[in-house]
Amino acid sequence: MERQTILFRDLGLMGYATAWEYQEQLLRANVEQKSRVYSNPSPEVTGAVADTKHYLLFTEHPPVYTLGKSGDMANVLLDEASLKARGIEFYRTNRGGDITFHGPEQIVGYPVIDLEKFYTDIGRYLRNLEEVIIRTMAEYGLKGERSSGETGVWLDPQVPGRERKICAIGVRSSRWVTMHGFAFNVNTDLNYFNFIIPCGIQHKQVTSLQKELGHEVPMSEVKEKVKRKFAEVFEADIIIG
Repeated sequence: MERQTILFRDLGLMGYATAWEYQEQLLRANVEQKSRVYSNPSPEVTGAVADTKHYLLFTEHPPVYTLGKSGDMANVLLDEASLKARGIEFYRTNRGGDITFHGPEQIVGYPVIDLEKFYTDIGRYLRNLEEVIIRTMAEYGLKGERSSGETGVWLDPQVPGRERKICAIGVRSSRWVTMHGFAFNVNTDLNYFNFIIPCGIQHKQVTSLQKELGHEVPMSEVKEKVKRKFAEVFEADIIIG
C-alpha cells in the first residue's frame, strides 16, 4: 500500500471528556468521508479511495479512571464520594478493555487512523501498538513483553509474582477508523492504581519507566521516542499537523 502520512498533535494536559469528544469529531469526519465516497454509485468514483486523514494525538489527563464497555464496576474500589474527595474523575467509555487510570506524567496516545489504508485487522493493530511501546522501552534497556491473553505491555509476564504492567491499551473502531489507544506510564504516580483492579487483572503489579529505571525521565524525550517508533512500526511519515 501507499506510504501514509500521520498528523501529530500534542494536546498537552487536557480533560478526559474534552479529549474524548475531540477524538469523536476526528473519527466522525473520517467516517462521513468514507460514507460519501463508498455510497456514491456514480462511475467516476468507482474504486475511489476516501480522503481520510490519520492522526496521532498525545495528551496527559488530570487524574481519571475510565471503564471500558465490557468492564466490571467491581474493579473500581472507591465509591463516588471517595473519588470526588480525592479529586479523581470517572468515565464509562466506548473502548475495549476494563478499568484503567490516566494522570499527569503518563503518555496517553490516541491514534485516529483509517486502518483500511494499512490493514483490516484489529488484532494486528493491537499488537503493533504494543510493539511501539516495546521498542521504546528497549531504548532504555528494558525488555517489554506481551502477556498471553492480555492486551498491553508488561515486564516479566511469565514470572509469577513479578508480572508488572507498564502500558494499558484499549481501542474502538468504526468503519476501520480507530480511536482511544494506549496509556504509557512514564513518571506516573502509581498510588492511584491502588484504588482499582487495573484492567480487571487480579494480583499483578503496575509499574512505570521511573520506577524501573530509578529516576525521572523527561516526558518530551519519551514522547519523541514513542513518536519515532510509531512511525517505524506503522511504516508511515509523521508530521506536525
